[in-house]
Amino acid sequence: MSLNYPLRFKTIFKEKIWGGKKIKEVLGKDFSPLSNCGETWELSAVSGNVSEVLNGALKGKDLQSLCNEFKGKLLGEKVSAAFGTEFPLLIKYIDANDDLSVQVHPDDKLAKEKHGCKGKTEMWYIMQADQGATLNSGFAKETTKEEYAKAIQQGHSLDFLNFEKVKSGDVFFMPAGRIHYIGKGVMLAEIQQTSDITYRIYDFDRKDDQGNKRELHVKDGVEALDFTVYPEYKTKYIIKNNGSAEVVRSEFFNTNVIELKSAHHYGLPVGKRDSFTILICVEGEGKVEGDFSAEPIKAGDVLLVPAALKHVVVTTKSAIRVLEVYV
Repeated sequence: MSLNYPLRFKTIFKEKIWGGKKIKEVLGKDFSPLSNCGETWELSAVSGNVSEVLNGALKGKDLQSLCNEFKGKLLGEKVSAAFGTEFPLLIKYIDANDDLSVQVHPDDKLAKEKHGCKGKTEMWYIMQADQGATLNSGFAKETTKEEYAKAIQQGHSLDFLNFEKVKSGDVFFMPAGRIHYIGKGVMLAEIQQTSDITYRIYDFDRKDDQGNKRELHVKDGVEALDFTVYPEYKTKYIIKNNGSAEVVRSEFFNTNVIELKSAHHYGLPVGKRDSFTILICVEGEGKVEGDFSAEPIKAGDVLLVPAALKHVVVTTKSAIRVLEVYV
């Protein structure tokens, strides 16, 4: 079997205490029989949650087996040299029908020491936000590890946090160590390292259907936190009409936003990257074309373009906005 077309994967649905209905109502993804859906894992190599191919000759194969079989042809030779056969990114959609927990993720060093795995740096692209919706990114005022640990104990963990009103198109880069939580009424696309390590610092004292509170990880969380107060937390970028705008550059992943209007196309510079490319459609619809059968793409779709493909074009007859992610 050859790796000669963009890969589409089966969505993994996650019911959450804070989850809602937008995954179905906005993105058209049926998560039944779950009562809600807080997260979809669209592209994952996390153990126990490995994505399965839905299209083409490789249908039924899982992402990890593809990494093992195709190595650099799928990942890119430089990516394969750095990560072996590990797929380095995890792609999600998140629907916050209620506030998520106040949390932090460890960096690579701390995660390796405590869990034997990678840390978790991530970014959020806001797809939809209810009027007045906010999120937390980082601290708004100076504090210390000792002072903040005491504030958590006394029920004042929110007093130090920076809050941002959000709208569609906003981007927040979340390096490991940054305190954060997604507020009620926000739906977003998340790009992150392949890791499922989260330290909950505060969960609003809520209980599940059995009357139990979720586990907190205050000691580990405080140890992982970066207490630096930054002047800006929202990522600034300028959309390029009918082109690709640079949004995030990091050692973990790079993200551009492709914006196309009626009857336009954009050729991905895949031959220059030596990396796989992930296409996350956040608005509109179109096609991904090249030396293969055209693959339709619409809001909510995620496609994995193998590094071996050298001619890939995103086209639309109406309008489309796509996140273009690579390592």
